[in-house]
Amino acid sequence: MPELPEVEALAAFLRRNAVGKAVARVDVAAISVLKTFDPPIVSIGGLSVTSVQRHGKFLDVDCDGLHLVVHLARAGWLRWSDGLPQRPPKPGKNPLALRVHLADGSGFDLTEAGTRKKLAVYVVRTVSDVPGIARLGVDPFAAEFTTERLGALLAAAGRAQIKGVLRDQSVIAGIGNAYSDEVLHAARLSPFHPASTLNDDEVAQLHQVIIDELGTALERAEGLAARDLKDSKRTSMRVHGRTGELCPVCGDTVREVSFADSSLQYCATCQTGGKVLADRRMSKLLK
Repeated sequence: MPELPEVEALAAFLRRNAVGKAVARVDVAAISVLKTFDPPIVSIGGLSVTSVQRHGKFLDVDCDGLHLVVHLARAGWLRWSDGLPQRPPKPGKNPLALRVHLADGSGFDLTEAGTRKKLAVYVVRTVSDVPGIARLGVDPFAAEFTTERLGALLAAAGRAQIKGVLRDQSVIAGIGNAYSDEVLHAARLSPFHPASTLNDDEVAQLHQVIIDELGTALERAEGLAARDLKDSKRTSMRVHGRTGELCPVCGDTVREVSFADSSLQYCATCQTGGKVLADRRMSKLLK
C-alpha cells in the first residue's frame, strides 16, 4: 500500500510533470472507482492542473478549483506516460481503472491489481468533502506533531496496541502497515505494546523515530519516477515483508503475525525481548 512517503513522492512527480497543463479528458474504465457524482468526473476536462497536494495517504490534484482526489488503497498505483493511447480503454478485467489525458498527450493511469477493488476517486469542490480527509489526524510533518502531541494521542488510546494506533488515520495521518513495522523496529517496541504505557523517554524516542523513518523514506524517493517508487520502498524495508530473513540489526530471524487480511513483521530480539508473538492464524489452525 502506498503510504505517506510514496504519496508525497507521487505528488511531487505530478507537480513537476502535470502542473500548468490542461486536462484534455478523463476515461473511466471501472465505474466502481468513482465515489462521487457531483461534480461529474467530466467536469475537470478543459481545466488546468494548478497544484498537487497530499493529505495523509490521499493525492489531491487541483484543477482550477475542482479537486480530483485519489486514494490508492492497498493495490492501487499511478502510472505516468509521456504519450497515452488516444483510443478510449475498454472496461474489463485489466487493472486500468481511470485514465487522465493532458493536452500535450501525456497523462496518467490509475491502476489496481487483484480482485479486491478499493481504489477510490473523488471529484469535489472542497477536499474536506472527502470523508477520509475530513477525519484525518495530525500529519507527522506538521508543526503541531510534537512530542507532547504524540504523548497525548498515545495516552488517549489507552491500552490499544501501538501498532494499531500508528496505523489509525484519524490519529496520525499517512502511516500504514509497512512504515509502522519499520518505526516500531527502529524504536525497539513490540507491535502489541499498550500505547498509553510508554514513559516520557519512550514517547520522545518514538516521535524522533517516526520523523527519521519517514524523512529518510522521503529523501530516498525524491526525484524518482513514479514507476520506480515501489521498488525503492520494497528494497529499503528492514523487517516489513521480510519474514524468514535475517534482521539487519541483530541477525535474528524476522518473524510474522498474520491476521485475516494483513500481517505484521518484527524482530523478537530487537523488539520483544526474545519473546515470539503468537501468530493468530497459525494458532487457529493448530487447535
